[in-house]
Amino acid sequence: MGKTSEMLLNMEVNKIISRKVISASVSGSMFAILLGLIVPNPFGENLSSLSNYLFAVVLAIPVYLMYSFPVILIYGVLASIISDKVSQFNSTKMKNGKSEIFFSGILHAVFGLILLLYSLGASMLFFITDRVLQKQNKDYKPLQAIKSLAIPFAVWLIFMGIVYLEHIFTGLNKYW
Repeated sequence: MGKTSEMLLNMEVNKIISRKVISASVSGSMFAILLGLIVPNPFGENLSSLSNYLFAVVLAIPVYLMYSFPVILIYGVLASIISDKVSQFNSTKMKNGKSEIFFSGILHAVFGLILLLYSLGASMLFFITDRVLQKQNKDYKPLQAIKSLAIPFAVWLIFMGIVYLEHIFTGLNKYW
């Protein structure tokens, strides 16, 4: 392999990994927010009012993000790369380029079944986000991938800030 082809391969790998990390940052944040809205109280206690529901959502999102994002970032990126490469190989063998998206989606779902519905939802969000980014056909750089990690961090900070403010105001109400 020549030096030029080796550099091109390295650039392509960097582009793919960067896109996958950006996809993980976006889809991981969306997953935590959606899961917080759908399952605000994972322990099944009854939420009696809208204010209790909203506080439970705000409290659940950073917790969901802390536990799900590292898994989505590590496992999701690796599983997505494997899914894409296997489906790319399969569609090349079948000489049908359109089957690649279908096979990749199926493989994402299979990898997502590790924790049933929760991880299946996360893997489908990851797959859709990655396909949207791929369709934009931009050259994603490693620095962009690193910067994208600010998205889940910002989501975590915003919701933890809301929790903190709620505790401050609740504490002030005790004295009024």
